[in-house]
Parts: sequence; C-alpha cells; structure tokens
Amino acid sequence: MLHLLYILAFTCLAFLAVGNLIRNLIRISADYQYSTSPYNRSSASQRSSRRDRPVPHPEFLDDSGNVIDEPLLIMKSIAVEDARQKLESLYDNPPENSAP
Repeated sequence: MLHLLYILAFTCLAFLAVGNLIRNLIRISADYQYSTSPYNRSSASQRSSRRDRPVPHPEFLDDSGNVIDEPLLIMKSIAVEDARQKLESLYDNPPENSAP
C-alpha cells in the first residue's frame, strides 16, 4: 500500500515539475519576444534604467565599484614533467601554514 502511495506522490511531483518547466519556458520566450519586438523599442526610455543596464558580476569590479578591464587570470603553459616535479616537491616539502 505504501508503494502505491509513493508512486502516486512522485507522479504528482513529476507532473508539477514538468508543468513548472513548461510555464517557465513560455514566460522566458514571451519576455525575449517582448524585449526584441520593434514596437517596444520606442518605449525603451520608459523602462527603468536598472533593467536596461546590464549589471556586471561582482568579481569584475574593483574595490571602488569600477569595472576591471584587465585579464583576471593568466595561464602559462608548462611541460608535464615540470608540473609533476613541482607537485612532487610540494608533496615532499609542504609549505608551513602560518596561523593568524
């Protein structure tokens, strides 16, 4: 009897999840069509500036809130043997952790 109850409960949850997925896809599609339609371009100034201006990710901002224009990560390619030697030296002689 409990097995039937579990199957019924999870079937209901699955239908709710799929229904929610379909509703979200329709809403996203409608929002996209609304923002790209030529009729709404004239009313772009009426929308709030917060929605018009893209907000950058906080990692792209410096301490004063300005956007950083420099690369955040520079990767240097090294040979596999060099990387293995560096990892082995770290394994053999781990750096001492200094407690604050």
